[in-house]
Amino acid sequence: MKALSFACDYMEGAHPEILRRLTEINLEKNVGYGLDPYSQQARELIREACGRDDAQVHLLVGGTQTNTIIIDAMLRHNEGILAATSGHINVHEAGAIEASGHKVIPMPARLGKIDINALESHMATVTAEFNAVGWEHYVIPRALYISQSTEYGTVYTLDELRQLRAICDKYDLYLFVDGARLGYGLMSPACDVTLKDLAGLVDVFYIGGTKVGALFGEAVVVLNKDIRLTRGLIKSHGALLAKGWLLGVQFATLMADGLYWSIARNAIDQAMRLRQGMVDKGYKLYIDSPTNQQFFVIGNDRLAQLQQHIGVDIIEAADQHHTVIRLCTSWATTTEQVDQLLASV
Repeated sequence: MKALSFACDYMEGAHPEILRRLTEINLEKNVGYGLDPYSQQARELIREACGRDDAQVHLLVGGTQTNTIIIDAMLRHNEGILAATSGHINVHEAGAIEASGHKVIPMPARLGKIDINALESHMATVTAEFNAVGWEHYVIPRALYISQSTEYGTVYTLDELRQLRAICDKYDLYLFVDGARLGYGLMSPACDVTLKDLAGLVDVFYIGGTKVGALFGEAVVVLNKDIRLTRGLIKSHGALLAKGWLLGVQFATLMADGLYWSIARNAIDQAMRLRQGMVDKGYKLYIDSPTNQQFFVIGNDRLAQLQQHIGVDIIEAADQHHTVIRLCTSWATTTEQVDQLLASV
């Protein structure tokens, strides 16, 4: 492993304040399965931040586990979930959704974002077809999955979310937002969506901790009471953590005094410095990303030299002589680290 790496945004451990709090309460005897006071505090802080006292909040361990459980809570076994072709549940989760009995239905997308017109056209077409032949013969689209920010570092605007909400209402779909990188998405200068906006528009989303300051953990926020995400369902998926207070302490710490948002903003600030520095050095942007994931085209010879010292994520070949790479900043990225990277390219 390289001493300096920008290959992904979950390479560091946890924010020092989380480690301090975990050490401080290490020998306390807390009840299990998320019934401890720290988990309750975390849930209250999240409800307050969302402006939704009625929200259910569940603390889970990782992204794939979280996506699988949310989707299983929303769908019956003959129902499927629509997602961008590049969506994490369609590409990077080893068939976890299908393994739980639900089909992922890929939709056209541009730079990670669902093509809204294509989605409307698809739903109009399948609705007419199903009505003519009979719904019992098909996997029924019942939910829409999006990410904020997306796998390409792009963000949905408030207007786009409202358009997606209208389509979901028209065709009786749940709207689910994967928030593994939610902090980075909402703190982007290109994002006009607030946490309260999100809570008012979607049926369920989660606040990612694994990539934004926690050792591990995702906080699920259920806003639609028709979604039966129960503790029993979580347990049946093997996901009801016995030492649930480990999650509670982390999210209570992140949500207190705006820590989650300030450390997420650090990643954005450093990404913008990195981006400008790379452009100033003549590197071409591959994707115009306003978040912590930055994509560049680099010559293969130069890439080989860079990889001797710094970890990067290889995306794809741009042509015979150039490669697309991704450079990620995180909550822990420092100015010195970005300067060291720029000096190396």
